[in-house]
Amino acid sequence: MLTRRDLNRALLARQLLLERSELEPLAAIEHLAGVPAQAPNPPYVGLWTRLREFRIEDLSELITSRAAVRTALMQATPQLVSARDAVAFRPLLQGVQERNLTAASRERLRGADLGQVAAAARDLVEERPYTVKELGVALAGRWPDADPVALGAAARAGLPLVQVPPHGLWGALGQPAYTTSEHWLGDGGGPRATVDDLVLRYLAAFGPATVRDMQAWSGLGGLSEVVDRLGDRLVFDRDEQGAELFDLPDAPLPHPDTPTPARYLAEFDATLDAYDDSLRIMDDRDRRDVFAVPGVVPGTALVDGFVQAIWSITRKKGTATLVVRPLFQIPTRDVQELTEEGERLLAFAAPDATRREVRFNSRW
Repeated sequence: MLTRRDLNRALLARQLLLERSELEPLAAIEHLAGVPAQAPNPPYVGLWTRLREFRIEDLSELITSRAAVRTALMQATPQLVSARDAVAFRPLLQGVQERNLTAASRERLRGADLGQVAAAARDLVEERPYTVKELGVALAGRWPDADPVALGAAARAGLPLVQVPPHGLWGALGQPAYTTSEHWLGDGGGPRATVDDLVLRYLAAFGPATVRDMQAWSGLGGLSEVVDRLGDRLVFDRDEQGAELFDLPDAPLPHPDTPTPARYLAEFDATLDAYDDSLRIMDDRDRRDVFAVPGVVPGTALVDGFVQAIWSITRKKGTATLVVRPLFQIPTRDVQELTEEGERLLAFAAPDATRREVRFNSRW
């Protein structure tokens, strides 16, 4: 039986949060099975908190050289992944993208065929990058009875679109522009992945996990059959509630009392919603605070491996302030560690600030 703390330390080890890793950024992105990228800056912070000597330009160079891209994958949300993974995994998740197209959007298409919309959109974005809004307006010239917003959403669901620079670079503003993965990356030069591969990658980055966890992370169904097919490539455990957990035989399982440093997780960090529940990293009461605004996942701070605060950075007249909002009272020794780590975060995220400070706002 694996306890909650067993699962917590396993998660931290596999997510490179017990100690900063020597991995190169691209290798880390692949090890993590992608980094959530709903906004330009969070992937930079997510890699900074996991890697030694990470610099903003390290990731910017990967994006501008096309070694890494932002594209919709798991749960149809934007992910920063290697070019290799973008090409390998998108076909497996095409159905997830199409299911994400709401019934209301389908109704507003006014009978426009999804395949025809995707084909017309491909011609446009492979001529030059378009934002989704621009794409919808352009497609409305062919389907004037359809809603341009719905047409843009249908094109995004039907095509493997990738965001092109400068969007995705540190501090980028405005709406992203897209072209197709094939146009931007070519065919990837390697074999396509299978769903089995995707499950194994998930377990390496997030295991041990239940089938429901795997499905919650990916958006795919029917993964019980995949687990059965993998057979003796997996090992089996149970959690404290008796749920069956699957894992890789040689994956790390640190002692539950392994010390863990204070860590600042980026907005949308995958550790918070890669499972059917979040108990291995935060309590249900804290989950309500963290996910209080639909579609928004704030930066969070870990103490002893669990979420204990929400953070944000504000800028005013040359001063950068890291505002930490504890979810309950944090012991003085942990406040000191969070302050020191927060100062390092500010030095990374606000190098041009003339003054930096860490401020705690009480909430308990």
